Amino acid sequence: MKTKRADSLITWFGELTTRQRLLKRGSLLLMPGMLWLMLFLVLPGLVLVVVSVVTRGAYGQLEWTFTLENYKRLAGFTLFGWTPDYLMILWRSVVVAFFTTLVSVILSYPLCFFIAGRPERSRYMWLTLVIIPFWTNMVIRAYAWFLILSPEMPFARLAAVFGFIPDGTPLYPNAFAVYLGMVSMFLPFVTLPLYASVERLDWSLVEAAQDLYASRLRTFTQAILPQTMPGLSVGIILTFVPAMGMFVVPDLLGGAKYMLVGNLIQQQFGTSRDWPFGAAISMGLMVLTMIGLQIYRRKGKEIKVV
Repeated sequence: MKTKRADSLITWFGELTTRQRLLKRGSLLLMPGMLWLMLFLVLPGLVLVVVSVVTRGAYGQLEWTFTLENYKRLAGFTLFGWTPDYLMILWRSVVVAFFTTLVSVILSYPLCFFIAGRPERSRYMWLTLVIIPFWTNMVIRAYAWFLILSPEMPFARLAAVFGFIPDGTPLYPNAFAVYLGMVSMFLPFVTLPLYASVERLDWSLVEAAQDLYASRLRTFTQAILPQTMPGLSVGIILTFVPAMGMFVVPDLLGGAKYMLVGNLIQQQFGTSRDWPFGAAISMGLMVLTMIGLQIYRRKGKEIKVV
């Protein structure tokens, strides 16, 4: 018994304790975070699940008659037959989030290497310039693009000279303005975590790839990309997930011509007062987001240092 008792004792930061006490102490430390997640993540998700399977009343109230009609409607099955409108909005949201993330990653790599190559004193100044957009409200930044893309500014005038738009026409609302606004909003979300990986880059691996006559593309994919994957993964997740549900930028810069799933959800919970259908759309958005993250997780494991 003494031997078993002695074997069960462990040392934790100089304190002699047992595994059971250590597990209890760890559970107490984890409890505030778990309660926070349960209260603000799990519980709202369960409420959405319940609301998505109830019926909307004649005046927008919830009637507790459970049905799957909201999900059928999301799939395109209506009283007048099948229509792909809602599925097209979901697909358009995936495409916009994907290309927003892709363009942000493409722009972030040279920007991160540029900042990492500056003298140590000036790096913080460049990082501050990247962070400055966070100091301004997202709606104000979206409205700022109205001024930049207005007919009086050089960009619209240059586009009119080349015949892309009629003279005196702004560069919005259209898909170009939406992508421009989305990339400007989410570029810092990729740049900041990616810079943390670029700053700690092991250049001996890059030099070894160059000594082995690797091309620039192969040097990047085999020596640089695997080392920056931790920061890149965080940046992609921080960009793709909120971009899927963004509604401010498409609403302001895209107008009614470019509706995304975020605008559709906002419409159901706002003017339409169709909360069950809005909850069903939200659940569909969550499923699409999880599928996208799962695909990225599997593809990301294939990238290894050779």
